[in-house]
Amino acid sequence: MTANPITATIPFDQDGVHHGHLRLPYSRDDSAWGAVMIPITVIRHGDGPTALFTSANHGDEYEGPIALFDLAQTLGEADIAGRVILIPALNTPAFLAGTRTTPGDRGNLNRSFPGKPDGTVTQKIADYVAHTLVPMADLVLDFHSGGRTLDFLPFAAAHVLPDKAQEARCMAAMEAFAAPYSMKMLEIDAVGMFDTEAEAQGKTFVTTELGGGGTARAETVRIAKRGARNLLIHAGIMDGVPETAPTRWLDMPDASCFVFAERAGMCEPMVDLGAEVRKGELIARVWPTGHTGEAPAEFEAQRDGLLTARHFPGLVQMGDCLAVVADPI
Repeated sequence: MTANPITATIPFDQDGVHHGHLRLPYSRDDSAWGAVMIPITVIRHGDGPTALFTSANHGDEYEGPIALFDLAQTLGEADIAGRVILIPALNTPAFLAGTRTTPGDRGNLNRSFPGKPDGTVTQKIADYVAHTLVPMADLVLDFHSGGRTLDFLPFAAAHVLPDKAQEARCMAAMEAFAAPYSMKMLEIDAVGMFDTEAEAQGKTFVTTELGGGGTARAETVRIAKRGARNLLIHAGIMDGVPETAPTRWLDMPDASCFVFAERAGMCEPMVDLGAEVRKGELIARVWPTGHTGEAPAEFEAQRDGLLTARHFPGLVQMGDCLAVVADPI
């Protein structure tokens, strides 16, 4: 088998706090013998569970990177029993460019698992995560937000799984995260996702959607920081009492939760995030932008529920997700 070319500049199995990089050789026009340097922190103190926390899987999502850069700087060896692996900018090229996908190969890391050790930059990162990092972990947290094109109510999420014992572990970890909303999440495109790979390996997996619009807010950063520490306590890696907060449970049971644009144009939201809507209620209009005098296309909710996500930029393309309506539980 082809070996993955990524090497870690720090050890995974030595006690202490280790800051370094995952080095991925990358020969390109501006650096013939260059490398992608992915920041990583490994904190280990004796035996115990391993937590793998990642963010910037998509490079235009910021709550997770802020929380994990902060945790890497503040978490000490004496604070834990076990091991914590922190990768705040998993897709470093996309993170530095502020883009969802990887510059160069345009790969979507969260649709590239299990990856290829001899593939593109994106595929090599996915392969290393899938075959080196995930097998070490007991608990995996992959932070997400809406990026530049979506805005979400801040929620932690877990999936309905065939293995009900594993599903129960994931749901319990999601609840321990203590986001304002907790989502039983339906993925409309689960093939190639980090989630799918980690769950297939039997791991306890939690993800998030914490806002969006290609930025972060003080509130959503606080949620991310609190949730990361709560999960370490929940896993038994840190001592202490989790910082609890009220959460509202939501469910995304089928494809009727999603509303897609069938016309390009300018989006006019008709309801705001968090609003309760009824099936058939008008939730967005899309205005033609090439000339005046034409009526907008109208888009309705396909089910009763809570408006949980919306398209963020004012202009939409045909096929864009306009809205997500989830069921309150």
